[in-house]
Amino acid sequence: MTHWQRLKVTENDGIVTVSLNRPEKLNALDVLMFQELDKVSRSLRQRKDIRAVILTGEGGNFSSGLDVQSVATSPAKVLGILKKWLPGNANLAQRVSRNWRKIPVPVIAVIEGRCLGGGMQIVLGADFRLATPDAELSIMEVRWGLVPDMAGLLSLRELVAKDVAMKLTMTGEIIAGTQAKHMGLVTEIHEAPLAVAEAFARQITQASPDAIAAIKSTTNQCWTRSERYLLARETLSQIRLILGKNFQIAGHRQRNKSDKAYQNRQSFW
Repeated sequence: MTHWQRLKVTENDGIVTVSLNRPEKLNALDVLMFQELDKVSRSLRQRKDIRAVILTGEGGNFSSGLDVQSVATSPAKVLGILKKWLPGNANLAQRVSRNWRKIPVPVIAVIEGRCLGGGMQIVLGADFRLATPDAELSIMEVRWGLVPDMAGLLSLRELVAKDVAMKLTMTGEIIAGTQAKHMGLVTEIHEAPLAVAEAFARQITQASPDAIAAIKSTTNQCWTRSERYLLARETLSQIRLILGKNFQIAGHRQRNKSDKAYQNRQSFW
């Protein structure tokens, strides 16, 4: 088990829970937390045995955003987070959001308390966002004279209309969970979102891990692409699934009403 200084990572029946664990600082993002989020998300992407990831924060908050005192006071630290070899590559700041999109299992973000700035960018990388009614959410970078630069726009452009996205990013407005649900920023509102996320994750484990991975991969790759590309990806994914052992197991489970265990996910998802 890897020891994390800024994260708490637990696992139960293939469901991995990654908790931002700096409650005394409202889970504010410092350089070490950026680094650990990058490492854990990349390692989870390589694992074929996990079935779902829950992303949350300790102490009743998801994250208050960038730890300005820790990071922004040192130009070297800022440049370390933003540096990249090529403009189209993802830097460290962008990977802590984008990486969740790359993991071939559902990633469910649980939003309680504050979810501001960089914290909001992180949960935008998740596949689902479950929030409390009174959670506080904001794309807050404009207040510091900055543009949102943590790859959150990859998901934001899929969730809300362009004018809504620009309004949120231009004002840095703090909105409640219920308002975020109305806008489409969060998937569902619950008084106890962590419990709901855990139940949802357990439900997902009853399906073929290959089918789940194919659904996530095909949806993310095709959402803004052409009709021809979507049709091609659907067919390729279906052929791969039919040739896999988990397709046979899924059929056995349906026909015999059994709980025969699925095999680990295929390597190409």
